[in-house]
Amino acid sequence: MPWTLPSRPSRRSLLAGAAGAAGAALLTGCSDDGPNGADAAIPLERRMREAAVRDSARLLERYDATAAAHPALAARLAPLRAAVTAHAAALSPDPAGSPAPSRSVSPSASPSGGTGAAGPAASAGPVPPKAADALTALADAERSLSEARTIDLAGAPGELARMLASVAACGAVHVHLLTSNPGAAS
Repeated sequence: MPWTLPSRPSRRSLLAGAAGAAGAALLTGCSDDGPNGADAAIPLERRMREAAVRDSARLLERYDATAAAHPALAARLAPLRAAVTAHAAALSPDPAGSPAPSRSVSPSASPSGGTGAAGPAASAGPVPPKAADALTALADAERSLSEARTIDLAGAPGELARMLASVAACGAVHVHLLTSNPGAAS
């Protein structure tokens, strides 16, 4: 059976999605509903960074669960997991941010209206019993988070937007690496 690359969204569909997200962000910014008292005291960038770190922590949990369920995949997943750990540290709102987010992260809604509880592992369920299916599930989690971070770009301040774009691109590469060479998952 010949090997083929997984299909990818076109540049036009990505731009259309980003434009729609930007429009939605602008429309929600015009509503009379202001942020609640707790959120008003926390700057937007900090809330967005905290949500991004929570999402990365959930993705790390997914990597750990997959490696635990399929020890033969652990070596293949290790460099990708290390990159997700680095992303979490880089996105941390604290300069001395922890390089590995705590495993006791509780899902909550993203203050930016982005990923939050809808993050990649929030409702991921158990790891599939077949290694190939487990890699596909992990790739789906990476894809979901990458797409959510691309959407979050519309409301992110400059430097954070650049970082989210970079991390989203890296997630897209992870999807490719997780879905390529299907024979390695057996």
